[in-house]
Amino acid sequence: MIREYIISEAMYGLDIPTTRSLAVIKTGENIIRESKKDGAILVRTASSHIRFGTFQYIATFGSVEQLKELADYSIKRHFQNIDDNKDKYINFLKEVIKKHATLVAKWQSVGFIHGVMNTDNMTISGETIDYGPCAFMDVYNSNTVFSSIDTNGRYSYKNQPIMTQWNLCRFAETLLPLLKENRDEAIEIAQSAISEFLEIYHLSWMKIMRSKLGMFNEEAQDKAIIEDLLSMMEKYNEDYTNTFIELTFNNFKNKGMFGSKEFEHWYKVWKYRLDRQEESKELIQNIMKKSNPSVIPRNHRVEEAIEKAESGDYDTMKKLLEIISNPYEHSKDNKYYSNPPESSKYPYRTFCGT
Repeated sequence: MIREYIISEAMYGLDIPTTRSLAVIKTGENIIRESKKDGAILVRTASSHIRFGTFQYIATFGSVEQLKELADYSIKRHFQNIDDNKDKYINFLKEVIKKHATLVAKWQSVGFIHGVMNTDNMTISGETIDYGPCAFMDVYNSNTVFSSIDTNGRYSYKNQPIMTQWNLCRFAETLLPLLKENRDEAIEIAQSAISEFLEIYHLSWMKIMRSKLGMFNEEAQDKAIIEDLLSMMEKYNEDYTNTFIELTFNNFKNKGMFGSKEFEHWYKVWKYRLDRQEESKELIQNIMKKSNPSVIPRNHRVEEAIEKAESGDYDTMKKLLEIISNPYEHSKDNKYYSNPPESSKYPYRTFCGT
């Protein structure tokens, strides 16, 4: 529960759509996870708690009229601009697709790994919900998994866009009776809408990644520049967050990836790309500073805060919350929180909490 409190506040600070935690309340009971834990209730706030799973439940156990009632309520609450549209259920599906395509693009851009992306953990509002086994990536590896139960990597970092699309397919299935009376026509409409997901996601992700690298305009080689950097980071086990900070301030040591011939070549290509822009070096650095967080809730710092809180000391958690609430504040005071953990032969694992 404390993990969700910390990380949901970090996501809010990172300007990523999220539910938030109002309070964590102990129940006085114990539960069994990887060990015996204190039972607790999380008081969560959100623009609504309607999930893909809510629609699946009604589609399975309710009537079409009840499904229509739920859809109408969701549209009125979250998408009032399409409420009077004759194609409002088709547009409802498209709006939810857009919300989640842009959401997962933001996840990917900061190295956030949700860990348990089932349909009950996807909101109609497009807000991140249920932070049980989530964590932020330290060393960049596209196959990163933290959840102890995700043994096959279903919800790994690289799979998050695909799993989001899969969940949207399940949501679209529930809306079929509202899209068209003829089921085949309804399926065709739903498939057409779902097919747009990857393009919306890719455009959103590219826009964010361009900003992280100081690119104001679009050029054909941008994708290669971004992907080449990520490939080098993975090859040399570089820290995801800190690499972008080092590029932002042009402050890196001549070792690892930064000391390689590959990076030397990449750096020249990237700098030449930036030099072709009209924007000044100052503006380029400013957009990079606004796009690259100096701190994330590092796993070892989150664990440290949880351990202290379990013994009744909340000062460590409060300080961590203070720091991660302003992730784009590039201060030397953040160094303790921006340092990655010491390398270990044991991979970091998360567990579903209370």
